[in-house]
Amino acid sequence: MEVLILGAGGIGGYLAARLSEAGIPPRLLVRPARAARLKANGLRLTSPLGDWSGTPVIETDAHNCPPTDIVIIACKSYDLNSALDAVAPAMGAKTILIPLLNGVRHMDQIKARFPDNIIWGGVAQIGVRVDPDDTICHFNASNHFLMGPLDQATPDPRVVDMVARLVTGPTQARICADIQQDLWEKLVFLATLAGMTCLMRASVGTILATEYGESLALQLYGECASVASAAGHPPGAAVQEKHRAALTDRSSNSTASMLRDILAGSQTEGAHILGDLATRAAAANLPVPLLQTCVTHLQAYEIDRQNT
Repeated sequence: MEVLILGAGGIGGYLAARLSEAGIPPRLLVRPARAARLKANGLRLTSPLGDWSGTPVIETDAHNCPPTDIVIIACKSYDLNSALDAVAPAMGAKTILIPLLNGVRHMDQIKARFPDNIIWGGVAQIGVRVDPDDTICHFNASNHFLMGPLDQATPDPRVVDMVARLVTGPTQARICADIQQDLWEKLVFLATLAGMTCLMRASVGTILATEYGESLALQLYGECASVASAAGHPPGAAVQEKHRAALTDRSSNSTASMLRDILAGSQTEGAHILGDLATRAAAANLPVPLLQTCVTHLQAYEIDRQNT
């Protein structure tokens, strides 16, 4: 089986390591500078579930790839256009494309770019970062990967095989019957976590230690959930209970990766996550004042970042 992963950041690097462990060493499609470092130093993963190191096959041009069964895109949303251009030469008639991006807006973009290809949805539930020495650091026990065909068709045996091999190791992966629902449920939680921790520049536990932190977190969650409901994907009762428990955990030191981007002075996925929800809320005439506040805060940050 030929698997190509675009991106060797936190998610792409983690999945490349676990696939290699499972006997499906993927090719990594990366920019030249990253390729040079990977060829010199290899790919390194540290994880409470087991470390891994090795030298995967590196590509800087998808024209050099053999016929590819599965293409996995693991990039930031603002790099999606260039990512789709980069993987296009590897997209054969039977190639399956699985994006592991946050949010839902990218799915329409991908379907428009590859209307005749097999497109799946993908959700990564994992805490990872890339350390200054390029080590992929997995910093909690969560490592769930959800995948599913958009048309709810019978799962392709190639993905079934890939998932079956992944779960022989520490990775928790499964094929979902309704991946759109999973995408929306993650979006509602992530938008709330990112909106609150970025706005307050603080962890969940610190926010909850304030007078109005819990009520504001639950207000934002309700606003985000209302947008999902208007789109036909209301979070299920059990999912809402799980989300609210995480957002009101006073011992939690969780922050969104978006806050880490802000603290590093980097571009964020604010437009793709919170901005998209706010746009959908406006189209549905939903009142979302706190969501709009979070969007305004992130837009102001991006304006300042671009002007400095």
